Amino acid sequence: RLSICVIPEIPQDRGTRLWVTVPMSSSSVNEFAADEQDALLALASTAIEQGLIGKKDTPRPEKYNGALAAQGASFVTLNCDGKLRGCIGTLEAHQSLVVDVAENAWSAAFHDRRFSPLTAAEFPRIKIHISVLTPASPVTFTSEQNLIEQLRPGIDGLILSLGQQRGTFLPSVWKALPDPVEFLQHLKKKAGLPADFWSDDIKIQRYRTISITR
Repeated sequence: RLSICVIPEIPQDRGTRLWVTVPMSSSSVNEFAADEQDALLALASTAIEQGLIGKKDTPRPEKYNGALAAQGASFVTLNCDGKLRGCIGTLEAHQSLVVDVAENAWSAAFHDRRFSPLTAAEFPRIKIHISVLTPASPVTFTSEQNLIEQLRPGIDGLILSLGQQRGTFLPSVWKALPDPVEFLQHLKKKAGLPADFWSDDIKIQRYRTISITR
């Protein structure tokens, strides 16, 4: 299930898919070498270029090593002339990172329902931003206030879930919502809940991201 990015005034959040490979450990996502970053950006760019001519080719994970071939979750954000133009991603690692990045770039360009499909005229002005997610871990808290006190602005990406309702904000959303109280209120609204809603059944997970930008 794919996730669309959502941020007040800025990019928004995203979702999920499938595949089978070796899971990426949290240590393997600490950083990427320059050539690995270049490879991921090239895959995203190529996926968009192919989409512009009606093609969609899936990268072959066996051609890559290490974290690129391992399972990974990512978000791809596209900006055109400084404005959000598309953002799609996955919260859970279900397929090779190279496949995940390429598919999310293609989806962000052509299947973000908030925008019309990207055009060839726009492509040269597109800035690609890739966020690779570390595995999410549960946050233990005793109350809403206790949760707020544990939040780390600028660091934590959060996933809020209650039954079938679910929402996430990437760490980059802190730029628009630097106050933890406001951050949590908007995340609840993202999950389809009132801003002032609270339930002891709410579950929170946190993750970090590695940012790669062209």
